[in-house]
Amino acid sequence: MLLVREIKENFEQYVEGLNKRGFMEPEQRLTEIIGLDNRRKEVQGALDETLNRSNQLSKKIGALMQSGHREEAQKIKLETSEIKERGKILSEQLQDIEKALKEKLYELPNIPNEKVAAGQSEEDNELLFQKGELPQLEADHQPHWELIKDYGLVDFNLGNKITGAGFPFYKAQGARLVRGLVNYFLDKGIASGYQEVQPPILVNEASGLATGQLPDKEGQMYHLSDTNLYLIPTAEVPLTNIYRDTLLVEADFPIKMIGYTPCFRREAGSWGADVRGLNRLHQFDKVEVVQIAKPEDSYAVLEEMKQHVEDLIASLELPYRMLRLCGKDLGFTAAITYDFEVYSGGQKKWLEVSSVSNFENYQANRLKLRYKAQEGENQLAHTLNGSALAVPRILAAILENNQTSKGIKIPSVLQPYLGFDFIEK
Repeated sequence: MLLVREIKENFEQYVEGLNKRGFMEPEQRLTEIIGLDNRRKEVQGALDETLNRSNQLSKKIGALMQSGHREEAQKIKLETSEIKERGKILSEQLQDIEKALKEKLYELPNIPNEKVAAGQSEEDNELLFQKGELPQLEADHQPHWELIKDYGLVDFNLGNKITGAGFPFYKAQGARLVRGLVNYFLDKGIASGYQEVQPPILVNEASGLATGQLPDKEGQMYHLSDTNLYLIPTAEVPLTNIYRDTLLVEADFPIKMIGYTPCFRREAGSWGADVRGLNRLHQFDKVEVVQIAKPEDSYAVLEEMKQHVEDLIASLELPYRMLRLCGKDLGFTAAITYDFEVYSGGQKKWLEVSSVSNFENYQANRLKLRYKAQEGENQLAHTLNGSALAVPRILAAILENNQTSKGIKIPSVLQPYLGFDFIEK
């Protein structure tokens, strides 16, 4: 959530940033917020003055009663009643203004970093580099949705029967592959200094609001209405919320967490070839890395996280590339995001497998996550996260890029986790 103080101090910059995202009527929306905040201060000042006057009169009444001036005390009591009624009205007005102000602030996305280009769609994302040789497959190569049927790795029909579309059953060596990938990603993260955390996969409304998934603008979260709990779309939500309403100190840093969870997304509005097979699911497995940093360190931390993800993908012997998202494609809460994509030989297309983002103080403001600096006032921390990695598309690329006439070759780093180096029919 944006800070009103920063909106006032950087008004033109914030208008420009929201324009970069394609956000409608930014100047008007920011002006409304400033107006609400000014009104809030006016009412708060009047309320404070009223409460102060009420306290003064209460003390005066007490003194008069003790000195025997009861008639004069009764007259002041009448005035006190009127002041208390005015205080009640002002308090209700203040609550209404604060609620309206918070709702307006919740509607505003984060301001993009200066490195983020404007753009109009994902087609304008900036390609920063591409590494690895594209696979040279045999003429009869297949996409992964055919391979998983031929080798009995994933059963979508069974998932559809038991739950619905987008909820696959992984079977036999397919299940082993998922487990092996998760364990490999976790082990690599732990070796890089991340602390493993196994969080709940249900969160309350306060947690969703704190990290920016709520209000749910795209209808992507599954909601359990009887308990008002939400299935997590990513481990980012429970991991980051560990530090909600927290005041950190210098000694707490660095804060590096890694967690494996199933993730749940409604993927409302998705259709077409992009949703075939493992490309887009309602439930999928993912290992997430989260860091909390001091503001002056967060962009160095971002570089470290990008390198961690790149090393993971490279170790799987997959061709990959990195893009910096443009303003129009940037997630609601992110100040800057880098996407990693792997090449899918069977489909002849690039698949996103990781997003690494710096949210700066946007989430921290919602979280009320601060740290006590050695000098000066308490400051909002910065939060960052990244997929390290999402399993389904990595699995799809491994199957497609390593298919041969004899079977599917397993990348060498995964072989110790699986107990086999080849998938055969």
